[in-house]
Amino acid sequence: MKDEFEQIRDEIPYSSPVKPVQLNLDSVFQFDCHPGVSCFNECCRSIDIQLTPYDIVRLKRHFDMDARDFVARYTVPFEMDHHGMPGLKLATKPGTTECVFLGEEGCTVYADRPSACRYYALGTMGVRKVGEAKVEDIYFVVQEPHCKGHEEPVRRTVAEYRRDQGVDLYDEMNRQWRDIVIKKRTSGPTIGAPSQRSMQLFDMCSYDMDSFREFIQSDGFRSVFDLSDAEIQALVEDEDALLQFAFRFLKQVLFGEFSIPRREAGVQARIQARKTIWNQRKEEMRRRYREEMERLQYEDEQQFSAEKRSTEQPQAQRKA
Repeated sequence: MKDEFEQIRDEIPYSSPVKPVQLNLDSVFQFDCHPGVSCFNECCRSIDIQLTPYDIVRLKRHFDMDARDFVARYTVPFEMDHHGMPGLKLATKPGTTECVFLGEEGCTVYADRPSACRYYALGTMGVRKVGEAKVEDIYFVVQEPHCKGHEEPVRRTVAEYRRDQGVDLYDEMNRQWRDIVIKKRTSGPTIGAPSQRSMQLFDMCSYDMDSFREFIQSDGFRSVFDLSDAEIQALVEDEDALLQFAFRFLKQVLFGEFSIPRREAGVQARIQARKTIWNQRKEEMRRRYREEMERLQYEDEQQFSAEKRSTEQPQAQRKA
């Protein structure tokens, strides 16, 4: 049976820049990029870069910005699937396809550039084969016509290239999130369409660590999840650890993969509170329904009375 990559590979047109050859960490390929290459920075002039959670963390730190401000200023939202799973892409300069961070001498955020930029001219994807739970990393070469880096006489393994570009750290930081996205996409009707609340949690846990930091310190969170003050404080002070915790939280909320201890009394109290709220909402709906029915009945009676008067009036005139 074909795995996911093989199915996709069969759909790739012959003119695609993606070379349909599956690589692994030990595979050797030829490529190098440096200011001396004639096409240097050309790939930054026409971008379509999806940002990962760790990309957001690194870039907003680079500018010493709040996550919400960074997202509003430097990203563009898009939907990752037909359910509207929220994703972010790197913004371009107004009226162009050029990266917003491209300067006269090259990338202005090079030390904190996104993982997609670090991988180029490799592509990567996670594949979960049919019947298997494990997600496998596969790699492939992207060879665009303008890129002269493939003519450079430098050959490295995929593992060496990933290490040289610092992308191995990015992959490790994003791995849990990548697995969440893949599980959501491949679960189909067993998971179904996520609720609006689930989408909001996914958005916060993926792209807004500042809000998530506030969330785990809230009374509501602490009443349900059994974390000590020291554990909460450690997460507050270590944003990388906070990001990994956010992914654990998402897995627990979306898929029931429990790894964060809960306070059973708090859980039951929350369930009861929700029941109370739901009962209040139902009672409010019943009240509105009764009022609406009474209003309609009153209008019907008024209309009937008016019609009766209009009928009786001509009869009284004829008798007179």
